[in-house]
Amino acid sequence: MRRLTSPALAAAFLLALTACGTADNPPATPSDKGGAEASTASPTLFTVEQRQACVDAWAATIGARPTDFNPETDSDPAPDACNGIPESDWLDAYMDGLQQSNKAGQDSLQKAIDDAASADTGSP
Repeated sequence: MRRLTSPALAAAFLLALTACGTADNPPATPSDKGGAEASTASPTLFTVEQRQACVDAWAATIGARPTDFNPETDSDPAPDACNGIPESDWLDAYMDGLQQSNKAGQDSLQKAIDDAASADTGSP
């Protein structure tokens, strides 16, 4: 039986670590390194205005749901303002629109409560 020396063990260990690391951590691409390569290779992103238009459109779509809308079985039609949105941003835009619609509903309800309270004349 052959005995491995310390340098041979160290080399085998490093080789094993390298092989394991390659599977979990693929080599960096030029876009991962930053610099000029990253700016030319990056995909086109929605502008802030385009994203806000998409969020506003989702809020309007969600706010216009019929009273019998069931989120378990019904779905909202995708607004035209969101055409071309990257898949990675789609859910965020939808959730921001949902939050915006909910906030508008809460504000409207609070206004109705405040109006009712101010109209109350203190009757017995």
